[in-house]
Amino acid sequence: MAEALEAPGLAREVAQAAERLREHVVETPLVPCPWMSDELGAEVRWKLENVQHTGSFKLRGATHALLRMPAEQRARGVVAASSGNHGLGLAAACQRLGVRAQVFVPSTTPADKRRAIERFGAEVQVHGDDCVVTEGHARSYASAQGRVYVSPYNDAEVVAGQGTVMVELLQQWPEVDAVYVAVGGGGLISGMAAFGKSRRPALEVVGCSPAASAAMAECVRRGELLDVPCGDTWSDSTAGGVEPGAITYPWCRDLVDRYVDVGEDEIARGMRDALARQHLLVEGAVGVAIAGCRADRARKGARVAVVVCGGNLPYDLLQRLTAG
Repeated sequence: MAEALEAPGLAREVAQAAERLREHVVETPLVPCPWMSDELGAEVRWKLENVQHTGSFKLRGATHALLRMPAEQRARGVVAASSGNHGLGLAAACQRLGVRAQVFVPSTTPADKRRAIERFGAEVQVHGDDCVVTEGHARSYASAQGRVYVSPYNDAEVVAGQGTVMVELLQQWPEVDAVYVAVGGGGLISGMAAFGKSRRPALEVVGCSPAASAAMAECVRRGELLDVPCGDTWSDSTAGGVEPGAITYPWCRDLVDRYVDVGEDEIARGMRDALARQHLLVEGAVGVAIAGCRADRARKGARVAVVVCGGNLPYDLLQRLTAG
């Protein structure tokens, strides 16, 4: 199911994905955040995807894509391009399901990240010095080998798997008024918004982006998919452009209520506060969601959830962060 679905169809697929994934992923906790609640005058809770297997929500989408893949395709193995959470999630899912995985990474990928993916049994190959070049090569390689390329977001099965975060969230807190989600390619927020709106039409879904790399938000504002210049950001997992023809674009356009862009200082502050005040190590994308919630004045007095999408912060960035 690589093609886009109408929102009701995607919502149904998310609900079904939750059943398929029940034995494969952790139901992550939703915990109070008292200091942020006091600061904002709202009831704030955090959905802890950082305690998911592999430390990120990405395991959900990768596992669901494999479960929905015909057996003969799984037998040939799968290919991906990723230097981070998607590669880890796919490698772990493949190890569990007995599928051969090949992950291409750019030359800029730190050695410890390569080793982390390899620990789950995936074959890691280095190609190119830019993620766009690496992805193009991986797609071509998969096609030539007759193997499936598993996209981190541009696949409806992946999106449905990511959306199961919202299934759990609404079971844990049916009264939630607004959910803040970091946005990269839009896979997580698309699946979450489709299911959330189908169950609670008044639920607000807010996309949060680093101002330095707000590709999807800018595409939505301009009304079309286009090449958006992107700079360096703490939120490396959401950085970069959105590929042409991305199926997530119409969902991000139609289902997300609003977008909030935040600066690098605010992102770093959110990450430091998560560590110092909530005792959680989080990656840059989480800092984006925290900062987005802080910056959005519409949330005063509301019941608010922040998606803590991952905790895989490299040690060198942790040192930079704590040095301040």
